[in-house]
Parts: sequence; C-alpha cells; structure tokens
Amino acid sequence: MDAFFVYILQSLKDGSFYVGECDDLYKRMSKHSDGMSKYSASKRPLRLRYFELLPTRSEAIKREKEIKRKKSRKYLEHLINNWLREACQND
Repeated sequence: MDAFFVYILQSLKDGSFYVGECDDLYKRMSKHSDGMSKYSASKRPLRLRYFELLPTRSEAIKREKEIKRKKSRKYLEHLINNWLREACQND
C-alpha cells in the first residue's frame, strides 16, 4: 500500500513553519536535517510538529496546498495542538 504524507516542520532557530508533502517521511526528514533543501539549510535545527497520512500523492498535494493557502500561523498552531491533544487522548 502506498502512503503519502503532508507534514509541518518548525525551525527551532526562528520558530518559522514549513509545510511539505512526500512519500517517505523518514527519508525526507533526513534531507531536511542534512540541509539538503533550500528551507532547511538556514533554518536548522528543525522539529517535526505534525503529519497526516493520505492514500494518494494527488490528495497529499491538494492537502498541502490547502494548508499553505491559509497563510496563518494560528491555523498551523491549531492543527498541531489538536493533533497532539488527540494523540495524548489515544494513549
């Protein structure tokens, strides 16, 4: 089964957020951590703050664009906080 991710990273250096999509979150995180993307080169260290699993790349791209269109730090923080709250309730 293929799976695709939409994820949110936060720079521990300046607090800014990055929204992306990929098919291998572990490999993509390694590239960000190694500074192999424009964003991560100057923003490291980074923390993975949120991710969603989607069944197709087109759905992942659509969701990534939907999140980016909000252009709202409050919205990103809302997604992250609700996601963490749900994760804690499921423990």
